[in-house]
Amino acid sequence: MKPTHIRLVRACAAVAAAGLLIGPTVAGSAGRSTTTGHSTSPGHSTATDPGTDAARAVSVAAATPTPDADAQFPQLTPAVAARLDAAVRQVMRETKVPGVTVGLWAPGKGSYVRTFGVADKATRAPMATDLHVRIGSETKTFTVTALLQLVDQKRIGLDDPIGKYVQGVPNGERITLRQLAGMRSGLFNYSMDEGFIKKLQADPELSFTPKQLLGYSFQHPVQFPPGARFDYSNTNLILLGLVVEKVTGRPLHEVITRDVLAPAGLRHTVFPTSPALPDPYAHGYTDQTASGKIEDSTHWNPSWAWAAGEMVSDLQDLRSWAQTLATGKLLTPATQAERLKTTPMNLPGDGYGLGIFNVQGWIGHNGSIPGYEVLPVYLPPARATMVILLNTDVQYGNQEPSTLFGQAVTSVVTPDHVYPGHKPVAPRSS
Repeated sequence: MKPTHIRLVRACAAVAAAGLLIGPTVAGSAGRSTTTGHSTSPGHSTATDPGTDAARAVSVAAATPTPDADAQFPQLTPAVAARLDAAVRQVMRETKVPGVTVGLWAPGKGSYVRTFGVADKATRAPMATDLHVRIGSETKTFTVTALLQLVDQKRIGLDDPIGKYVQGVPNGERITLRQLAGMRSGLFNYSMDEGFIKKLQADPELSFTPKQLLGYSFQHPVQFPPGARFDYSNTNLILLGLVVEKVTGRPLHEVITRDVLAPAGLRHTVFPTSPALPDPYAHGYTDQTASGKIEDSTHWNPSWAWAAGEMVSDLQDLRSWAQTLATGKLLTPATQAERLKTTPMNLPGDGYGLGIFNVQGWIGHNGSIPGYEVLPVYLPPARATMVILLNTDVQYGNQEPSTLFGQAVTSVVTPDHVYPGHKPVAPRSS
């Protein structure tokens, strides 16, 4: 059945929905595989758990190595690389993903960086490690970082009501900034509104304003009292983006560029103000179309995702950002500790903090927007980073392809920390 909502809403599907364990039965072509670097030298589903924020909050592990770090991650030897190659190609055969890039790094363990398949189905140009891609909900990590920097500057408080900054929000005097960042506001997700979906699919090049996006949300009743449960909603991030703009007096893209990207040293990450992608870039392919057929969505207008999912990046910047995000390099230790307090989603071993998740020990966020998916995460005990980029969001067995790649890769290198850690389920019969 065709999905009834834009899949940016399911950017946490990897951690909030059960999926299929990859099997060996589907044949196909994985496309071209290139070795881009290997060294062995040191170098949307919704959870519905009840409970208050305070009662459910727990802290994730500190982002420092543990004495058993050597047991947390293997040496990335040629033999391990061969197992990873086989695992990635198997997922490609089953999902028919056009192209994927996988990167793994850990101090003293070497690195594994590979590209597979094509970046452009028309020209058959291969995937490459320097290609820009849209990063969908990974954008949320940047928006929330900008917000938390204002907390550090004592210009806002996490427990301030959103009504203090934005007028007309349902329950605005009760919903806090903390609840918005933690996906516990109860506000309807605008990207699930049928009118919004039809309008976007009819003309993917349309430009939307934050006010228009909130209008789609606010015409629906609130889903539950603030703080009652986890419910992934892009509406929350649109509101937080407006808070950042109001407090700083600057456009969100400028705040993130100057206050987050620059100090983080990210030179290939942008918050665009148009549909244009920086060169070079991978083409993206989606079935979230009016016809349901797969189309090239590379130059669709991402303004509809704004603070929730509009940004663009590449492999090396996401590698750097995954560690910066997980270790709190741009925040005070106290604020980072608040960020890493998680509330459960709906799988054992997972939790969502403030614009960040902890899934089986992997800290970060995934992203999905029509045509692209990314998974940049960090495993503190081993100081290991995993980044997966792909140029489609077409699902396989009701599961995000980035989740399947993450599961395949971590099953090889971190069997005690398999992402996302769910048990395999049988496919539903039609």
